[in-house]
Amino acid sequence: MSKSVVVPADRDIRGTLDAPDADRCVVACPPHPQHGGNRNDPRLEAVSDDLDAACLRFDYGPWDEGRGELEDVRAAYAWARERYDAVGLFGYSFGGCLALVAAAAESEAGTPPSAVAVLSPAASLAAGELDAVAAVADIDAPMALVYGERDTMIDATAVADALTDAGGDVASLPADHFFVGQTQRVGAAIAAFFNDGALPDSV
Repeated sequence: MSKSVVVPADRDIRGTLDAPDADRCVVACPPHPQHGGNRNDPRLEAVSDDLDAACLRFDYGPWDEGRGELEDVRAAYAWARERYDAVGLFGYSFGGCLALVAAAAESEAGTPPSAVAVLSPAASLAAGELDAVAAVADIDAPMALVYGERDTMIDATAVADALTDAGGDVASLPADHFFVGQTQRVGAAIAAFFNDGALPDSV
């Protein structure tokens, strides 16, 4: 069961809430909106399908080089926090960087997410203003990262190293940036982290 959601904010944020009657929620941040990223991204849907929680998949407001999109993530997170006992953050690619930066900001504000997982996250956005590598150290929550070993679009190494140093879980797959043919495997691994508190030993 899913329902449409409009997140109250200065920007236009619309989403789909899967399994709304659960007591926990994961906010899922899409990849780059100028490259077709939206709430219906197959990787976001695959994670949602295996979650033992609600999942808010949303579309960003008007393009703002990552700055406005970060505010969209935080607005969606605030919306979920008002309704659920625990809220996690998940992001893929562009959305992975935003999820980490938002998690750091929320941790510093005293409202940390219950957990954060990212899939092939960009290291930075907005000409380095939004820095996922630096954000990791400020996140007060369990963290996990999955990346593709054949990814030629994004180098997740720096973020993975920072996350490992912070005690997070890191796993890789023999896959490209889009995880062609492995979407369900990726979705199950990320969902397992939120469901059970750790990435499976074998992703």
